[in-house]
Amino acid sequence: MGNSIRTTSNTQATINSTPALFKAGDSVLCPSLSNSPFVLTNDPHGKRNNLTLEFEGSYFYYDGNGYFIRASDHETGDFQPSLYHNTPANQQAINTLYGSSPSTQIKQRTVIDITEADDNEVIIMSSHELSDIACDIESAAIVINDIGKLLALIHYEKIETSTAISMARLTHDATVTWCELLNSQLGSIKETLAMTRYGKEGK
Repeated sequence: MGNSIRTTSNTQATINSTPALFKAGDSVLCPSLSNSPFVLTNDPHGKRNNLTLEFEGSYFYYDGNGYFIRASDHETGDFQPSLYHNTPANQQAINTLYGSSPSTQIKQRTVIDITEADDNEVIIMSSHELSDIACDIESAAIVINDIGKLLALIHYEKIETSTAISMARLTHDATVTWCELLNSQLGSIKETLAMTRYGKEGK
């Protein structure tokens, strides 16, 4: 029995109906990373007998048939190729598939799901946005803690009256600033919640 093609993907059949063989120097398309073309090279470190492409500072490895090989493996575990020859027909098919122009980067999205099994409404937000909120909360907590320490010093008469007045003025300015920042964050969160059942319940 001859070797069979491992993939039965309709997408593969649409983009390229014949088995693709690749070599270093080939211009290829890799839809899972981007819809812009890449140039295949040999492993720049000389440690692997695989083809390589570079994306955002990382190296991705493939065999001669375009199958992805994880950095921890020596052979593919995939069931369909990840690479396609950079032809006008393939480029058009990939652009149509992702609904974007060749210059737009298409990246795989990592989703970290911390919802419960009975959650029937969720909000997807970027880790960058969540990090901004966390940083603002942490900074505001530090300011509140500093205010508590200052009030304790004043209460136990550990600082002079003139110093206490100056520190109170600075504390007031910091409090106003962080109040405005937190209200801004809260406004953004409320706008998002307004699109959920929580917003609808409040109407």
